[in-house]
Amino acid sequence: MGISSIMDVRQYLTFQLGSEVFGIDVFNVREILEFTSVTKVPKTPDYMTGVINLRGSVVPVLDMRLKFGLTETEKTVNTCIVVVEVSLEGESLIMGALVDAVQEVFELDPNLIEPAPRIGGQLRTEFIKGMGKKEDGFIILLEIAKIFSFEELACVRETGAGPSDRAKAVNE
Repeated sequence: MGISSIMDVRQYLTFQLGSEVFGIDVFNVREILEFTSVTKVPKTPDYMTGVINLRGSVVPVLDMRLKFGLTETEKTVNTCIVVVEVSLEGESLIMGALVDAVQEVFELDPNLIEPAPRIGGQLRTEFIKGMGKKEDGFIILLEIAKIFSFEELACVRETGAGPSDRAKAVNE
């Protein structure tokens, strides 16, 4: 294996939503938290569970099951919040992704990644980076920044505004 192919190997964090396994590039993962109490924010989309206090910062938490059209995440001992960083208009946006369980971090050679399936024009699949082959199954590799539309990320950014930003908005 040459140096260039070693550099191409990427690490992915895998997690479960129901019986399906998904993976995201560890480059986007900031940390993994045990499920904690989440403060619900009025008038936010259904998939937005609420916000958490992460070392003094307001971090919006999104239920990945609801975003993918599944039932709401049932809180168990395995339920986790994966804190990810997404870029929006050149600005770094931190948000939590509520998942059923985190599995592992593993390396995947690009030769083991198949292109995202073409399912027709009606279904959006641009958020699927590819299908990673692992043992005898597939892991759906996600492009975390493309799961949410620009408008949805903007809503998350507004919800995660600091206390001084919210006070300004109330006073205006």
